[in-house]
Amino acid sequence: MKNKIIVYITLFSVLAINSFGQTGVARADKNYERYAYIDAIKTYERIAEKGYKSPDLFQKLANAHYFNSEFEKAARWYGELFALTQDVEPEYYYRYAQSLKSVKDYAKSNQMMDTFNQKLADDLRAKNYNANKNYLDVIKTNSGRYDIGDAGVNSEYSDYGSATVNGQLVFASARDTGNFSKKIHKWTNQYFTDLYSAAVTGDSVSGDVEKFGKKMNTKFNDATSPAFTKDGKTVYYTRNNFFNGKRGKNGEKITFVKIYKAELVETDKKDKKGNKISEWTNVKELPFNNDNYSTAHPALSADNKTLYFASDMPGTLGQSDLFSVAINEDSSFGNPVNLGPMVNT
Repeated sequence: MKNKIIVYITLFSVLAINSFGQTGVARADKNYERYAYIDAIKTYERIAEKGYKSPDLFQKLANAHYFNSEFEKAARWYGELFALTQDVEPEYYYRYAQSLKSVKDYAKSNQMMDTFNQKLADDLRAKNYNANKNYLDVIKTNSGRYDIGDAGVNSEYSDYGSATVNGQLVFASARDTGNFSKKIHKWTNQYFTDLYSAAVTGDSVSGDVEKFGKKMNTKFNDATSPAFTKDGKTVYYTRNNFFNGKRGKNGEKITFVKIYKAELVETDKKDKKGNKISEWTNVKELPFNNDNYSTAHPALSADNKTLYFASDMPGTLGQSDLFSVAINEDSSFGNPVNLGPMVNT
C-alpha cells in the first residue's frame, strides 16, 4: 500500500510540474515573441528550476540569454538542451559553440563547431572555422601590439557604437539622464538608448558627456554606430520606428528599427563667444524603410556614394543580411542590393 501511495504522489508531482510548466511556457512564449527577453527569462527559469524540461523551453531560454550577450548563462541552458536531445537545428551547435568559447571551454566549443561544420559545410562560418582552427594561436601572436583602456566616458550601462565627428566622440548609451519618465527596454532591462558625445583632444576624451543631437533622439531606442559623411554635415543612424510623435508597428504590433538621416544646420542662435550655433535637424527616414522589417547599422563607403546596412527585409539569405544602396548626386537613393552569398550566410 505504501508503494502505491509513493507512486501516486510521484505521478501527481509529475503531472503538476507539467501542468505548471505548460501554462508558464505559454505566458513566457508571448514575451519571447515580443522580444521581451528579460520577462521571458524570469518565467522560463522559474519553470526549469521546478523540473520542467522540453527542447523548446531550453532553446528559447538559452537564446534569450544569448541575445543579451549573457554567454555564461546561455552556455548553461544550451548544455541542458544538448543533454536532453541533439536533434536540433545546426544553428544551435553554432550558438552553443560561441557561448562555450566565451567561457573559455575551447575544447568543447571546437567539438560543437566540428559538428556544425559536418551539418552545414557550405556555411561561411563553418568554412572560416575549418580554415582557421588555430585561431587562438594567431590571436596570441598578434596580442600586445595595442594598449586597450577605458575611454573615460563609460557608465554602468551599455555604451557602444562609437564614431567621431567635428572633434567629438559620438556613441550610444543606455544611461538615463532624464528626470521624469524612465523607459526600460524589455529586451535588455536597461534604459532605452540615446546618442551622447564627448570632446576629443589628441589621444584623450573628455569625461564631460552630454546628449548629442536632441532632435535626433526620441523616447525609444536611438542610434547604433552613427555614420557621418566626410564633411561632418550629415549623419545616418538607427533608431526605433518612431517619427513625428508616432510609433510605427507591424500587423503584430511589433516596432522594428529604421535608418534615419539628419543634417547639421547653422541657426541664428549664438554661443557665449558670439559664434552661431549649428544643430542636428531635418530628421528624415530613408525611403526603403518599412514597418514590417528592420533596417539598421548604416556604414558609408569612403567616397560617401554607397550606404551599407543590415536588414531582414524580404529576399534575405538568412535571418538578417548586409545590403548596399547607391546615394545619388541629388541625395536620392537607388534600390537596396543584397551583398550576396560571399558575404551573407
